[in-house]
Parts: sequence; structure tokens; C-alpha cells
Amino acid sequence: MTTSPKRFPLPLAEVMTRRQRKAPVLDKSSRASPAGAPPAAMTRKAPNGTATSANQGVGKTSAVGSHNGLRAASTSLAGASARPAGAHASHAVVPKGLARPAATPHAQPAPHGVKIPVRPGGKAPNATVVSKPAPGAPSSKSTVRPTTGVKVSAGISSVGVSPDGIGLTSERVRARMAERVAASGVKHPGVLAALATVPRHGFVDAALANQAYEDAALPIGHGQTISKPSVVGRMIELLLAGGRPLEKVLEIGTGCGYQAAVLSCVAKDVYSIERVRPLHERAKANLRPLRVPNIRLHYGDGRLGLPAVAPFDGIVIAAAGLEIPDALVDQLAVGARLVAPVGGEQQILTLIERIGARQWRETQLDRVLFVPLKSGII
Repeated sequence: MTTSPKRFPLPLAEVMTRRQRKAPVLDKSSRASPAGAPPAAMTRKAPNGTATSANQGVGKTSAVGSHNGLRAASTSLAGASARPAGAHASHAVVPKGLARPAATPHAQPAPHGVKIPVRPGGKAPNATVVSKPAPGAPSSKSTVRPTTGVKVSAGISSVGVSPDGIGLTSERVRARMAERVAASGVKHPGVLAALATVPRHGFVDAALANQAYEDAALPIGHGQTISKPSVVGRMIELLLAGGRPLEKVLEIGTGCGYQAAVLSCVAKDVYSIERVRPLHERAKANLRPLRVPNIRLHYGDGRLGLPAVAPFDGIVIAAAGLEIPDALVDQLAVGARLVAPVGGEQQILTLIERIGARQWRETQLDRVLFVPLKSGII
């Protein structure tokens, strides 16, 4: 008895080759189905060269790719998802935002646009926002204009922000802060314009940047704070209320440099002293991008002032002592003003006016809260 030879299965490559030889020849064009409709039937060439189709009610679209004689229909509807190569079943295309029909379980929405963030406190580059399209759809992109400097007649020459900036760099954000300061009682237009010009978020820690334009004092390290915008505006307004041009102004307590930047917008020259070395260096770093030409920072004991530069047309002290140091009062020019908080736990904003060679007038104004005024350097 003879037995038939044992048959081994064919290799997968040869099986696929035989199947492809037996596959029907399809027309170059195919038909696309609207969202929610069953896929259009493929057309097969007749011997006479004409195409026949099982569904004649669907419009033709151009073929975008082929694989082993098969061509997929292209579509421009957003939200379409491409099926992997070699798939044998097609699904209807669903526009983005519509409910997915049961016949298209694999349709996915198009990915969201990718935005380029703008680093706070500096010039924004030519940012391009690109929306990533669905496969086969054309891409769209829009360009954000680069920021330009805002010029101020005296003081800051370039702030590095634009009127139509984004987020914290927006001029509108600073303008709203100035409006809140005006509502608190500050009315001097020059002071309000200066507050609306200086980017306060560039003087605080990045973690506190979202609070930069609130009317609140914020920590800057080493037991110091950046003063409330309303308090900064109030103190500078008191200097200007005397009607004397501010040729030279002395600030005691540079801190992060914010108040010096605001002063530079209303005074010709600003001298600022800081006794804490890290804060002195931080103020220089904060002011450097703004390219402020009329601020001179000094590291030293603020209670001693700067007798080599005196007399001053205005002195502002950003720390509270039990009394105002005599050295600072003596460095006031006749007709000039000094504004400082005075007291311990209970502090009063005090105005000192020099009305003669040996005459001063003192006026107590508002309740405030400042860090203590200390001597020496650290």
C-alpha cells in the first residue's frame, strides 16, 4: 500500500504571493462615503475598460496612495484617523466634534494645536503657533508678532513688552493693576503711567508670577518683601506732590529693584542702596534686561545715605525704623521731601519736608507695614 507524500504548509510569503495573483484588478479611482454612511463599494474594471460599481450615488475623490493594487480614498474632513497599512476594512470619516457612529469605532479627533510658551520677564521671540492637522489635511499656522520696547520719556527706555503681549507681558494686565491703584487713592498720572509700564512679574520669583499684578506684598527672600503697588504709588506720589522736579532721588532698601524701576520713570536720576548683598545682585539682574539708564545701585548701609551725592530732591525709605536717621534728613535739599514708614509694630507713613536750612516739617499719614530698617551690611 502506498501513501501520499506528507504535505507541509506553504511559507507565508508564498501564500500572500498567490493571493495577490488571484486578487481582482481595481480601478484607479474609488468612492468615499460621507460621515455615518457605509463605505462605498470598490469598482472593478470590465473587460471593455468601463468601470462598474455597486453604489453609484457617492461622488469620486482622488486617490492618495496605493498598496498591492488597492487605492484609498482621500478626504479633507478634520478628525479622520488613518487606518494602518494592510487593513482590509474601511470606516466612515467623522468630522471633529460630532458623535461617533457605531460603524466607526476607530475614528479619533485631530490632535490639539501646539502652543509655544512665552517666558515671563523678557522679550518674546517670533513665536509660531502651529495646529497639527489630521492626516492628509493641509496644515495651518499663525505667527505672533515679536514684542517691542515701550519707551518712557524719563527712566525706563525699553521694557521688553508690547501693548498686545500675551499673558503677563500684556499691557492690559499692567493697566488693570494701575486702575486698582488709582481706585485706592493714587491719582498722579505720571505715577500711574509708571506702574502701568514696569513689568512687576519680572521682579518676583517665578512661582509667584501669577500674583505679581495683585495689590499685595510678596516675599523676595532674606526676610524682605516687594511692596504693594498701591504703597509704591502712594510714596512716589507724595514725593511729587511738593511740585519740585525730581532731579536726584535716593531710595533706601533696593530689595528686588521694582520701586527703583518705577522711580526711574518720574525722576532724572535714581540712587538706590541695599545692605543685603544677594538682594543687591538680584536687583541688578532684574534691571539689566530693562536697560534702565538712570538707576545707580549701591551696596552699603542705607542709614548713612550717600553724602557724596547729596543733596537729594526726594528720599524714599522702604523699611521702618523707630525714627528717621539724621543723616538722611540732612541730605535733603531745601524744599525737598522724604517719605518713610516710622514705628515698630504700629507703623505710620510719615512725610518730612525741609523748609529751611535748619527747619523741617513732619506730617503723619497712613497706617502701613514694612520690614524693619537695620544698619550695617550682610
